[in-house]
This record gives sequence, C-alpha cells and structure tokens, in this order.
Amino acid sequence: MRLVSWNVNGIRAVAGKGFLDSFKTIDADILGIQEIKALPEQVPSEIANIPGYKSVFYPAEKKGYSGTGLYYKESLNPEITLGFGVDEFDHEGRVIKADFGDFVLFNIYFPNGGRGDEFVQFKLRFYDCFLDQVKQLKAQGKEVICCGDVNTAHKEIDLSNPKANSKISGFLPEERVYMDHFAEAGLTDTFRMLYPDKEKAYSWWSYKTFARERNVGWRIDYFFVTEGLKNKITESNMLSDIMGSDHCPIFIDLK
Repeated sequence: MRLVSWNVNGIRAVAGKGFLDSFKTIDADILGIQEIKALPEQVPSEIANIPGYKSVFYPAEKKGYSGTGLYYKESLNPEITLGFGVDEFDHEGRVIKADFGDFVLFNIYFPNGGRGDEFVQFKLRFYDCFLDQVKQLKAQGKEVICCGDVNTAHKEIDLSNPKANSKISGFLPEERVYMDHFAEAGLTDTFRMLYPDKEKAYSWWSYKTFARERNVGWRIDYFFVTEGLKNKITESNMLSDIMGSDHCPIFIDLK
C-alpha cells in the first residue's frame, strides 16, 4: 500500500499544472493533500471526482486559506472525522482523520508560525493538541500514521542553511523540540528511520531565487508512524520530480 502526502499550495492552481497526470504518476492508495485554499464546491470536478477514488475536502472558514483533502481508493472504507473537535483549530480546516481499521491516519496541515510570536504559540498549542489525540488513540490500542506539512525542520541536516535560519519560524528551538516530543510520544519519522544521514533531501523550496533548481530547501513534510507499523515500512521518500507546487509529494510504502 502506498500512502502519499502533498502540500499542493492551492488545489485550483495545481489543477492547471498537471495535477491529474501527477496523480496517475503517484499511483497512491491514499493521498493526503494540504493547503487546498478552496471550498469543496470550488474544487474542479475532474479533480474532485477521479475514477477509482473517493475524496473528501475540509476547507477553512476563511476563503483562499489553509484546508486539507483526502483521496482513497474506492475499495477502502474509512471512518472519516474532520478536525480535532477543538474550536480554536477546527475553523482552519487543518485536520482530516481517517480510521482504516489497521491504522488511523491523520492528514494535517500544521500551522505556520512565520507571522510572529502569537502565531508560533498557536502552532505549539496545535502540536500539543495533536500529541494528546495520538496518546488517546495509542491508549485504545490503535496504530497511527500522520502525514502532512509539519512546517518545522527537525535537525540541521533537514535544511540548507541552518545557522542563517536559526531565528526563523520553522527552525526555532521551541518548534524543533516538538519533533523530539513526537518521538517521545512514539511517533517515528519514517524517512530518517530509513535514511538517518541522507543530506540535501528536501520537500519544500522557496519560489524565490530559483531555490528548487539549486536544491536550497527544507524538509518540513513528514510521515510519522507508531511502533507497530515501523517494521511494515518498506520505503519512505520524496517524489521530487513531481512539480506543480513549492512542495513535492512524499510517500511511504506499507506492506
């Protein structure tokens, strides 16, 4: 089974940049997308209704902002929950939870703290809420997969210029420590599990200064899994040749 995560940076924009062709190339059983920036009725019909798949879209109340979507093969029959059930966060459409039986998938667009300390604190509260929900599911004996744009690079190896960005949201010490908290909660970063020393492996590049062409980027998109799924991961990597967004898709193969 292949699970894919992709921050599309606007589903209507990516629809005009070959999304359907990319969808076929990706060939996912489950695809979580983030930052759709659209209401469900604004999603082009050919994108919303892809043969062989079901889809669900969870928009932010604010138009043109945030939002998530999930595609899954028609043979799958998950129980879908939209949001955390917490008013502070759910108006931004950031979380789709899908219980597939063998695991619970969180597809999440985590907040960006780049507009100041107030937004960093919002981001950290969101992390806390997510970790609480993971702990509750684990206490019920559930295995968890989380995918999405986490908006934080964990280690210096995960971005091109760590020293220059050490005071920038996305690489602040208080944000990075939450990646440690994820691990303490039993969530394994699948890419680093398989490739602990791989350098220049990024999932986001600024549109400015031809950063993608120069591979000056950040790894801020992740797949995390709980303990019972670690040995079932056969691959976890980036699909960096897939264009259309400032992020590339990432994936795991699960046996």
